[in-house]
Amino acid sequence: IMPFEYIPAEKMMVINKKEHFYSLDKTEIRRPPVLQIQVWDNDLFSLDDYLGSVEFNLCNMPPPAKSAKKCCQEQFGDPTTGREPKKEYVSLFESKRLRGWWPMRDIAQDGEVLHSGKAELELEILSVSEAEEKPAGEARDDPNTNPVLDPPNRPETSFLWFTSPWKTFKHIIWKHWKWYIIGALVIIVVGLLVALFIYAAPGYTVRKIWGFD
Repeated sequence: IMPFEYIPAEKMMVINKKEHFYSLDKTEIRRPPVLQIQVWDNDLFSLDDYLGSVEFNLCNMPPPAKSAKKCCQEQFGDPTTGREPKKEYVSLFESKRLRGWWPMRDIAQDGEVLHSGKAELELEILSVSEAEEKPAGEARDDPNTNPVLDPPNRPETSFLWFTSPWKTFKHIIWKHWKWYIIGALVIIVVGLLVALFIYAAPGYTVRKIWGFD
């Protein structure tokens, strides 16, 4: 939920803030309504790593792909090479609501645009009166409506390996090395039986020859 003021005639959002901490009055600043979404991983001990981002002007943005399979960099086009976007750009202020997939991008040191993933987003613009009629909490806080956000569907392997050794063995080691582990156990058991036979065979043979019980 990001409240802001917007001037439709100028296609600008209005920001009122103090330029300096000692300023008495706020200054009105007008900026294009640019939305940037960044994705970072969540490391426990090391610094979080930047994975990618998607950025677009809400007045002139690429329409979303209907599925992750159809999501590609061609949605944005490439002004440096003259490549046109896959579809004509749209305005969120006119569409009111957009939902679908956008490609995440990262800029390499040489300026090359790299594809770093895909993001499924739902964006909706509401006036003040509309927002009051459709309350929504931040993230999954109450009221979890408009829209309803279900708990994340993370894979079973999404955990810290050192806090769940059994899950680590089950989902990572056993899943990929099951037959090697079974084969190694069979070889170890057979080797132990052979070693016991070799160890016990001479004494048993001597007792049979000399008639010892």
